Formats: sequence, C-alpha cells, structure tokens
Amino acid sequence: MRGFELIDEGLGARIDPNEPAIVRAYLPGRDRTAARLAVRQARTALGHLQAFNLRPIGELEVSVVHEADWAQAWKAHFPEFWPKGNRFAGALSGISPGDVALLDLAMGGVKLSTGVFVLYADEESFTLMTPEGHMFAGWISFSAEDAGAGTVVQAQVLMRANDPLYELGLTFGGHHKEDLFWAQTLRAVAARFGVDDPVIETKSVCVDRRRQWGHARNTWHNAMIRSMLQTITHPFGRAGRPGEGGTSAPHE
Repeated sequence: MRGFELIDEGLGARIDPNEPAIVRAYLPGRDRTAARLAVRQARTALGHLQAFNLRPIGELEVSVVHEADWAQAWKAHFPEFWPKGNRFAGALSGISPGDVALLDLAMGGVKLSTGVFVLYADEESFTLMTPEGHMFAGWISFSAEDAGAGTVVQAQVLMRANDPLYELGLTFGGHHKEDLFWAQTLRAVAARFGVDDPVIETKSVCVDRRRQWGHARNTWHNAMIRSMLQTITHPFGRAGRPGEGGTSAPHE
C-alpha cells in the first residue's frame, strides 16, 4: 500500500505526503441495510473534508470481503493482533514461507524470548512451527473459510510440551492461558473487519495422554530458563558475540 512506510519492525508508520494514502474500513455484511447507510455516511464525510483544503480525495470504493481477504489481512498485520504485552517481530512484508520471526512473550512477569518458523502459507491459511526451546513443540495453523452465514477464522494448535518443566506449567494453567491468548487474537482480527462482538468457540482435544519424561534433557534448551538468566545477568554481563544470549533461534 502506498502512502506510508512501515517502521519499528512494523509497529509504526511514516507518512509520505508525496504519495496517495488509502484508508480502509470494514462493515459486517450480514446487515445490508446498515452497511448501505454506513457507505452513504462515509461518502458524505469525505465530501466535508474538502473544506480543509486537503489533497484531492478520490471516490469511495465498496467491495465484498471474502475469506481470502481475512487471511491476507491476518498475514499482513499479524503483529497488530497479538494481545498487549507480547511482541512478534517478523518480516515487514508480512508472512511468507521460510520466514523466521522473533517473539517476546509475557509469561508471569518474565519475558520469554523465542521464535517461530513460517512452515506454510497460501491465500487462505498459514502455519507457524515452534523452535527448539519453545514451551511446546508443534504447529499453529491459521485459516479463514466461508461458512455460508459468514466467514469462520480459526487458530488451530497441535502441541506437546517440550520438556518436563513446560509440562508442569501447561498442566497447571498453561493450556488455559494459551487458549485465552488465541481467543484474544481472534477478537482483534474480527474487530479489524468491523465485527465488535464475534462468537469465539474453543475446543481442546487430547490426542496422546502419555508423558514423555525421557526427553528431560530438552530442559537444557528451555527458552524460559535462558530468558530468566539473561534478564538477571544482563546488567552485569558482557557484550556477547552474535548468536550468544538467551534467545532460541527457530530452525527447520
């Protein structure tokens, strides 16, 4: 989109006065009468702006938003939909297969530094894979599909704790917090398209009840422990070489 340049890793924007700016607004399509009224009001408001001697304002264009549009917006603005206190630092161009993104997650007063790898992405879905040391091993798939009465946007997580410490954390409240995290994200996606009160459904299925305590050695790569040590020792630590520190790098 012309008119501005993304800065601060996609969290801010710098306006370019020499390029046209595009403003988009989304309205629920189920109430067609309300949608038509909102379009007329927007046209009237744009006409009033001419009194301020702004640069020329073009015609208002109206189009129907399909499931692919939801998925594209989710990929292009993924960091903006995350709950407050969490940070997703990915490519400025959005989400594409092979990309790597760094994460700062709020975990009980401690910032967990980790990352994700973009395993797959197409027009209507994309999948992220967690790295070694993340709190769980697995995939997170995001998709949008037409359900007839509207579009269903979904975040589907297939996960298993990475080590015994994470296993305990997930057992005692971690799974619930994970569900809340993605429910808040879905609400933020819906709000972008003008849906202020979306219906959020959460379903959990256990596909394997066994505990894999034999992988206790994975604790060595625990990103939470490394993040805590980095936080504690940072004021007294020396500057390290590239690759050192408490952040786990995503891998294929």
